[in-house]
Amino acid sequence: MKTLILVDDGFEDLTLFLPWYRLREAGVGVRLACPLMHAVTGAHGYAVEPDFAIHEVNPAEYDLLLIPHGSAVERLRQREEAVDVTRTFIEDGKLVAAIGHGAQLLISAGTLDGRRVTCSPGIRDDVRAAGALYRDDAVVTDGNLLTCRGADDLPAFSQAMMKLLAAPQRIKVEG
Repeated sequence: MKTLILVDDGFEDLTLFLPWYRLREAGVGVRLACPLMHAVTGAHGYAVEPDFAIHEVNPAEYDLLLIPHGSAVERLRQREEAVDVTRTFIEDGKLVAAIGHGAQLLISAGTLDGRRVTCSPGIRDDVRAAGALYRDDAVVTDGNLLTCRGADDLPAFSQAMMKLLAAPQRIKVEG
């Protein structure tokens, strides 16, 4: 199992680190990609080094795409390579998990029409305008898409994420 996290300056620290460490604890490989190959800093001052630039990403190598909350999403959605990676994950039926403002990248990728989602309350009208069926719930799962309102809902998000990754159709036998 491998997870790709898209990140840029201004990510919400909790929504990056809590899922990242939860995935690692479960033995899931996690790689960070950002627009350029330089350290990026979260809203609370924590910096992370990316593993590679987004334009180098091959979505076929990953099982899950994670989009943390924060102002970083506004920067990511302006990068065509981030939009393309997101769209490819959805179209290929791979798991996508978006927290809070992470739904903005899903909007830019044109992947929300008819989907049930939750998000940060500040962008719920944008999500509705993109054709999504907004729900004010901690987490919402719609097929391969998992969405979360924000940092306060991370315990429920982590449980839902791990449940999706453990689903029988996701288990891969290597050998």
